Amino acid sequence: MHKTYHRVERIAGSVITIRAKDVKYRELAEVTSRYGSSLAQAIRLDEDEVSLQVFAGARGVATDAKVRFLGETMRVPFSDALLGRVFTGGAQPRDNGPALDENPVEIGGPSVNPAKRIIPRNMVRTGIPMIDIFNTLVESQKLPVFARAGEPYNPLLARIALQAEVDVIVLGGMGLKHDDYLIFRDTLEESGALSRTVMFVHTAADPVVECLLVPDISLAVAEQFAIAGKRVLVLLTDMTNFADAMKEIAITMEQIPSNRGYPGDLYSQLAARYEKAVDFDTAGSITILAATTMPGDDVTHPVPDNTGYITEGQFYLRDGRIEPFGSLSRLKQQVNGKTRDDHRAIMDIMVQLYSGYRESLEKQSMGFRMSEWDNKLLKYGERFEKEMMDLSVNIPLEGALDLGWEILADCFEPVETGIKSTLIDKYWPGNKDETEADTVTEPETEEAVPA
Repeated sequence: MHKTYHRVERIAGSVITIRAKDVKYRELAEVTSRYGSSLAQAIRLDEDEVSLQVFAGARGVATDAKVRFLGETMRVPFSDALLGRVFTGGAQPRDNGPALDENPVEIGGPSVNPAKRIIPRNMVRTGIPMIDIFNTLVESQKLPVFARAGEPYNPLLARIALQAEVDVIVLGGMGLKHDDYLIFRDTLEESGALSRTVMFVHTAADPVVECLLVPDISLAVAEQFAIAGKRVLVLLTDMTNFADAMKEIAITMEQIPSNRGYPGDLYSQLAARYEKAVDFDTAGSITILAATTMPGDDVTHPVPDNTGYITEGQFYLRDGRIEPFGSLSRLKQQVNGKTRDDHRAIMDIMVQLYSGYRESLEKQSMGFRMSEWDNKLLKYGERFEKEMMDLSVNIPLEGALDLGWEILADCFEPVETGIKSTLIDKYWPGNKDETEADTVTEPETEEAVPA
């Protein structure tokens, strides 16, 4: 029998406080007032004092409201029927489709036992050269996309959702503008990728508590798909909005603030979500790619700063491109030595030469005399930015490696690249054609039989 309480001690924003016993952390309750009813969640327990976050906000809730605890935590239904659907941050249909209630699974559970994990070993192909060649995404990796406001991080995630070679995409949107939500939905629908995607979208107009639920719901669904043997890619945007929602509630509850007003457990809250990334030894995997905006382009802001200690590298998005300097995938060595024997050589020399291009560009802007080598670097850098760094480029890894050789051959002599001669002989465009020509044998002709 679930207990019902009829006295609200305090109302602050969307948080109400009552006195109750035997309540669990994150337990759901139904709050009924004269204007209707709404779900709420226990977010703080202090002896018999229970603080509840009301999903629809506390407007209209009076001190005589009825609060009935449901004896269970937040759950999300799970089945293959989720694929192709769009839901709110509270797991309610946003696409006017039928509500789902079968096989409810608990959200916000612990991360997977390390004994059940395996060392990451498989590449996630995205068709984006700046990821596939230079900072390879690996199954079960957790990577943030650091970007200042205005950078196209949402279009980048939409492209990755279209092109990534995985079985299931779970998209969790937090504080999205309605236009961004429509871009995600329409892009995936027009390309046919929506059929393998589940979307949980919280817009800026929705209750703030739903913003906090999005990562947990997305990861709970991803975990179930992974247990069923699927390769799952979870795309979260924007984790700074998630942290801001935590800050808003912490201020409402009069918690002692930490750095820039964020709650003191910011690191633990972020880590609890990112650590859901896993590669099961007998099932599928969860890979997490999360956009994190940097207010004022400040990487020392508490959200990106804490994120950097949790994740296995980062992508920096600057001027509409993935920046090769600063971007890092700490697990790329696990896979890029198994792709093609020239992968690491191309990765190293192209970034090294691009660094030289940036120096030559600076010399040119300052009016220094340009050498022949500087002119070669300038030609190389322009091609590299246009044909490799541009986010509109979509080519498979092998095609991108071949393009890298083509750009190098167009701008430099083989000896100027510093690449091993064995790779030069095998892949340099002119040598490659000659090698292929040498391997062609003349077809045998049948001798004439005398009559």
